[in-house]
Amino acid sequence: MTTHPAAIPRFPELRPKIPQASRAGRARPGILIVITALAVWAFWQLELRPSDLIGSSSSLQLTGEFFARALSPALNYEAPNLPSGLIPLPLRALQAGVTTVIFASAAMSLAVPLALLLGFLASSSWWSQDPSGGRSRLRRLASTSVRPLLYGTTRVLIAVMRSVHELLWAVFLLAGFGLVNVNAVIALAIPFAGVLAKIFSEIIDETPPDTAYALRGAGALPSQVFVFALLPRAFPDMVAYTFYRFECALRSSAVLGFFGFPTLGFFIAASFENLYYGEVWTYLYALFLLIVVVEWWSGIIRRWFVP
Repeated sequence: MTTHPAAIPRFPELRPKIPQASRAGRARPGILIVITALAVWAFWQLELRPSDLIGSSSSLQLTGEFFARALSPALNYEAPNLPSGLIPLPLRALQAGVTTVIFASAAMSLAVPLALLLGFLASSSWWSQDPSGGRSRLRRLASTSVRPLLYGTTRVLIAVMRSVHELLWAVFLLAGFGLVNVNAVIALAIPFAGVLAKIFSEIIDETPPDTAYALRGAGALPSQVFVFALLPRAFPDMVAYTFYRFECALRSSAVLGFFGFPTLGFFIAASFENLYYGEVWTYLYALFLLIVVVEWWSGIIRRWFVP
C-alpha cells in the first residue's frame, strides 16, 4: 500500500527521533567522573572542613537556644516596654503572611503572561515550518530570515532575565528607584518570567507530536497544529510548573522582607536581630503553614488539569 505524501510529516522538528541509548550509556561514566572531580576541586579551593561547623562555646549556646525555642514559639511579643495598641503577635504573623502572598501573586500576574509570550516565541515547535512550502516569497523570507532572528533574540532575552537572581534585581531597582512596592514586584517578576519561559518552551517542544502528525496530514497550518495539537497537551504540565514557581515566589517574597518590605522576612529579621527567638519561630511557622496551604491548594488545582 502506498502512503499518501500528505501523511508524511513535512517538518523535521516533528519527526520521531531514534534514541541513541548506547552512546548515552558510554558517556555516563565519563560525566560522573567529571562531576566528581569538579566537586573535589571545589571543596579543595574553598578549603571546606567539617570542623568549621563547630564554633565557639558562645555560638553553640546561641544555636542551642535558637533551636530550643522551636518547641515553644512565642504567642506574645518578647520585647519589654511595648507601646499600647499593638495587634497580637499571631495576628501580625497572619498579616505578614497575607502580605507575602500579595507580593508573590502580583509578581506572578506579571511573570506568567510574559512567560507565555516568550515561551511560545522560544519554542522550536512554534517556528516549525517548511520554508519550501510557502506560497509566497514573503513567507519564504520570513521562514529563512526573520523567524530565526526573532527565535535567537528571544532565547537570549530569556537567558538574561533568568541569569540575574531576584535579590540582585531588587538591589538594582532599590538603588535606582527607592523602597516602593512596585520595585519588589518587578524584581520578582523578571527572573520568574525568564525561568517560566524557558520551561514552557521546553515542555512544548517535548510534547508527543502524534496528534500534530494527524493535523499535518490533514493539511493544517503550523499555527493550527501548535494551537490545537501541541499546546493542549503541554498545558497541564505548564500549569503544574507554574504552581511550583508560585511556591518559590512565596519564599522569595518573604526574603525580600530583609530589604524592608513588610513581608514575613522583615519581621523574621527584626526579631532575630533582637534575639527574640520565640518570635522568629512564630514567623517561621507562619511561613511553613503558608507553603503547606498553597501546596494543598495547588495540588487540587493540578488534579483538575492532569488526569
